[in-house]
Amino acid sequence: MTIRDDVGELRARLAVRAEAAGLLEVAYRTIDTPVGRVLLAATDRGLVRVAFERQGFDATLDRLADALGPRVLEAPGRLDAAAREIDEFFAGRRTGFDVPLDFALSTGFRLDVQRSLTTIGYGRTRSYREVAQAVGNPGAVRAVGTACATNPLPLVVPCHRVTRADGSPGRYAGGEEAKVMLLALEATGVANR
Repeated sequence: MTIRDDVGELRARLAVRAEAAGLLEVAYRTIDTPVGRVLLAATDRGLVRVAFERQGFDATLDRLADALGPRVLEAPGRLDAAAREIDEFFAGRRTGFDVPLDFALSTGFRLDVQRSLTTIGYGRTRSYREVAQAVGNPGAVRAVGTACATNPLPLVVPCHRVTRADGSPGRYAGGEEAKVMLLALEATGVANR
């Protein structure tokens, strides 16, 4: 057994004890996906954050500690279901997510937009304007773009399904290549059903 193994085992025991004692505010883990490494974070209420590596995992964890509390630990067990569902999504066996979500990082109009994104069906897209209309504020196209850009739960809350009016993908937290890949994955999945 190496020192790295010892440290990993110690961290795992610490996370289990912290969770059992109610001291764990945010659990996190990283997973590998076809669009790169992704950080998953959850409170006891549900999945609270999905972040792409390009967003900076350390910065993401710092923001979580600032917003939700300083007790943030790597505790993969709390995120097993979310990791499994994301794996199933990329394998083409899942078209929606069932894990509980914690929208604690969003408020107001952004929260309204992000909740509405969950109604965009697998393999479908809506324009920023259509989303603005769906949330009852047709003039708020730019604000919808900001709400998508600040979506704390990409992949699971499918902001990748929101495109420009001309059908082009637009920007995405995981990078434009990731957005194009996600849209293609879903289009293939719909065609194969």
